[in-house]
Amino acid sequence: MNKTIDDLMPIFKDVLEDDSIVINESSTARDVPGWDSLNHIYLVVAIEKKFKVKFTTNQIQVWKCVGDILTDLNRLA
Repeated sequence: MNKTIDDLMPIFKDVLEDDSIVINESSTARDVPGWDSLNHIYLVVAIEKKFKVKFTTNQIQVWKCVGDILTDLNRLA
């Protein structure tokens, strides 16, 4: 079953400690308040833990938006 924005939204809200956050596939760190380099690491760890996957450093380095995260997540899940 493919993961969607709805699967990621609770993780973003939890990690960034903001229930008002709304993301879509084109959302980037610039668009989302609180999504800085440190919270990016926390997001990666939380996503890996939730979905029991492990991203490579190369995958993480090329992500430009939430859609890229979903693409790699769905490849691994």
